[in-house]
Amino acid sequence: MPALFSDLPSLGALRVFEVVARHLNFRLAAAELGVTQAAVAQQIRGLERALEVRLFERLPRGLALTDAGRGYSETVRTAMGMLNEATRRLRPAPSHITVSVTPTFAAKWLIPRLGGLAERHPTLDVRILATDRLSHFHTDGVDLAVRYGRPPFGPGLEQALLMASDIIAVASPSLVAALGPPEDFASLERYVALSDAHDWWPSYRAQVYPGHPAVCARSVQFNQTSLAIDAAIGGQGIALAERAFVAQDIDAERLVQVAESHLRPDKAFYLVWPRKGRETQLLQWVIDWLRSDAGDSKTTG
Repeated sequence: MPALFSDLPSLGALRVFEVVARHLNFRLAAAELGVTQAAVAQQIRGLERALEVRLFERLPRGLALTDAGRGYSETVRTAMGMLNEATRRLRPAPSHITVSVTPTFAAKWLIPRLGGLAERHPTLDVRILATDRLSHFHTDGVDLAVRYGRPPFGPGLEQALLMASDIIAVASPSLVAALGPPEDFASLERYVALSDAHDWWPSYRAQVYPGHPAVCARSVQFNQTSLAIDAAIGGQGIALAERAFVAQDIDAERLVQVAESHLRPDKAFYLVWPRKGRETQLLQWVIDWLRSDAGDSKTTG
């Protein structure tokens, strides 16, 4: 008598297939799985050979599921979800909550406030996953994420507004004293524009100095907002940053807001968590605390 499930591909290959089918991109799938793009492509080729079915069409700009691949992906995703749920029920509920945030959000907003959470809930074990990569809740074991954007953030996800986006211009007090406040376009040009991946400067200059070039004469680009803020504290120029990220530096007089004008993007910070995730008291504690502290920061920022 043949062994049960002897015709099934390996679970690892099916997991890779599910991720690739979701992203339709080998590079993004490799980033989520933490492997090389070549390893992902090799797994998919091996799966197609084993099944003797083409699952993807290779296109000049990515992938597309074949009809067979589309139907198979829906079944595999359902089966993976059932396996994940069955495994979760076998394990005792963990006593920790993993929160995914960007490095800047962690360094400039979350970490300075963690002491307050520990005082309110001393038995709570919070784990911070600080990464610029978009974390996957099930694969990375994430319970709660802070995401910047506009809802909805994906199927099967709950969301709650954490705080609005408010971009202000800041510099060190010593630099402003040396160069003078940037009250007009000519005085602004005396400063180096410290920019990050959001690149707020063109929008800011168009709003505050209409009719003048949107491109800064002198600028330094950073891949993270926290680096631009640190450069501003060090007297390197003017940074555009979230008010919430620089509020404590302004209170400590490490930075000053150099102009009353500010940007209000149509995006905001949201708390996001799986609709079918762990609905524990621990998770609710963290959500309530984050929203409460964000509300407090609005009154002090």
